[in-house]
Amino acid sequence: MPTGSAPSPPRPVSPLSLIHPPTPHVRTAALGQTRTNAPHLRASLQRLLGSRAVRVSARPCASPPALDHLRVGAALVVESNPELLLASGASFMPPAPNPVPPGERVRPIRLEIADFVEASLRKAFPDSTDAPIVVANAPNNRKFGDYQCNNAMALFGRLKGKEGAPKSPRAVAEAIAAEIPTDGLVEEVSIAGPGFINLRLSRDWLARRVMTMLRDPRGVETWAPAVDPLRVVVDFSSPNVAKEMHVGHLRSSILGDSICRVLAHVGHDVVRLNHVGDWGTQFGMLIEHMADRPGGLTGEGADENISDLMELYRSAKARFDEDEPFKERSREAVTRLQAGGEAELTAWRRICAASRLEFQKIYDRLGVELDERGESFYNPMLKPLLVELQEKGVVEESDGAQVIWTEGNEIPLIMQKGDGGFGYASTDMAAIQHRVKEEKADWVIYVTDVGQSQHFKLVFDSARKAGLLPAADAEGGTKVEHIGFGLVLGDDGKRFRTRSGDLVRLVELLDEAYERCKSQLEERRPEGFTDEELEYTAKAMGYGAVKYADLKNHRLTNYKFSFDSMLDLKGDTAVYLLYAHARLCSIIRKSGVTDMAAHVAEHDLVLAHPTEVDLALHLVKWPEIVDEMMRDWTPNKLTDYLYETSVRFTAFYGECTVNGSEEQASRLLLCEATAVMMRCCFSLLGLQPCYKI
Repeated sequence: MPTGSAPSPPRPVSPLSLIHPPTPHVRTAALGQTRTNAPHLRASLQRLLGSRAVRVSARPCASPPALDHLRVGAALVVESNPELLLASGASFMPPAPNPVPPGERVRPIRLEIADFVEASLRKAFPDSTDAPIVVANAPNNRKFGDYQCNNAMALFGRLKGKEGAPKSPRAVAEAIAAEIPTDGLVEEVSIAGPGFINLRLSRDWLARRVMTMLRDPRGVETWAPAVDPLRVVVDFSSPNVAKEMHVGHLRSSILGDSICRVLAHVGHDVVRLNHVGDWGTQFGMLIEHMADRPGGLTGEGADENISDLMELYRSAKARFDEDEPFKERSREAVTRLQAGGEAELTAWRRICAASRLEFQKIYDRLGVELDERGESFYNPMLKPLLVELQEKGVVEESDGAQVIWTEGNEIPLIMQKGDGGFGYASTDMAAIQHRVKEEKADWVIYVTDVGQSQHFKLVFDSARKAGLLPAADAEGGTKVEHIGFGLVLGDDGKRFRTRSGDLVRLVELLDEAYERCKSQLEERRPEGFTDEELEYTAKAMGYGAVKYADLKNHRLTNYKFSFDSMLDLKGDTAVYLLYAHARLCSIIRKSGVTDMAAHVAEHDLVLAHPTEVDLALHLVKWPEIVDEMMRDWTPNKLTDYLYETSVRFTAFYGECTVNGSEEQASRLLLCEATAVMMRCCFSLLGLQPCYKI
């Protein structure tokens, strides 16, 4: 069984990157010019995002720090031993003038083409106020061009009947096309059908765009969509204390993590919060059940009482449902807990601590980082918030409860129950208040299943009525958003459960994926593949397969969980893509190039073969892909891009010899750019890349 930690690159290790040996003494802008002990570099390296690997000069040390949580492109070179290299990237770039001004990013191609088209529209038809309509051509229509302008037909309809108006939509298209320059971004303009303007991008321009990314020290960051940086709180995962995480928590944890990674990639300040269920009436029955066991709450053997939290919860719940005196004592225990009873608080803390350890084992496997901010954190805020809302006249009494009625909702939000207790709705209201006032959040995102959509609508509407949030149509102020997702299903099309009917434990699911991958790797284990490399690869593939299989589905759809499908060596799976990346790295390692930085600086990319052009065009569409993903928060757009990257690289490599060819220098640059973009995708999806399989 695995140890329960996320995969980390094996060490020490012969270089699996594309650089060997690295120059041992280079200073970088990212880390400044301070020589630092290697173990202290980790925090600085973690700030690097989505860019190439960075040479780091470090004092001699016995072994480098673990880089298991580093983002794409971080690397460490130990000065005393260049062979001791850990890298998640391979582009070691020397300081050089930025092709893109510092702090700026390249614009999506579609926007640049739209500028061209708009200028041409104004020249051809000065009175036109039409916005340019530019779309990318589908792959099967690429023979006509890369992008298409579709303004001609609509514009013809508005001009028809006017003096001097063109006689057909095609004539409109011809007038616009005549004004589009073909000496820069666009190299060819043609017209198809009644007036579709097809634009083919310049091969030289595409090559320069790729080299911009490779030569700029910021790397992939230069291709990230430009945003106004915001402080974004993302609330996701949120398991309940004393219950094991099950497959139902999988989507929230994986989807929320990917959303956080993308937000950080484009430049937002992201706060990852885990709103765990660590407070409530269930603790009364747990505490009372523990008190009845040998050792009680504080006596000898008390720790063993929570060694199996699920057993504790099930047995306590069974007693609560069947034993009326026990139910009454449980309610009294809740009262003592909420009043600050020392014995009850001690037992509660132990239950929470035991749960926290179990949760962390899952998060370590998934590579997910979270700051815990449970329901108990907001408990002291509930009464003051209720008083504030009463003074504002926002709440009213209904059957002894304090509620908030809002327009468009058939039920009210219950701020305080009739018995004086508070529920999770009131906790959510307090959480919004705290995130706005104390966290200074500009944007709060909640990632839960679609079944909670109505609940969050009620909470958001109530918070707006209470003045905790601005009106929905107001400009400025904190915005809130619920991102829902569908269910994980079994082969029978029903909610994924064990044969006994229980929800599948997440730890068991991840362990089985790991074991299956490890077994596959052992069967085809190549000579020289160390135990440490096998362990790393099995974890990267196993855990990555589970995550990728989830993220490649549209988040709102239900999907069937299948180990056989997700671990397939062919098709759209993490296993296939990790193999593809490892093969790509092997090609570059075998090229004989020992310093990719120098190679990038000394050579230019030349796109001659159609498959080279096709691959480069796909790579440079990255800003558009990220922008589209962020519009509706669908990570499957990233998985689609990643898979298509592999498909197009395979087509290129099948048609174009790299090593030993006359074009080797240029084609190695295209290989490197592809590898960098694949690793960026892996990072944003929360996958660990493999360099050797």
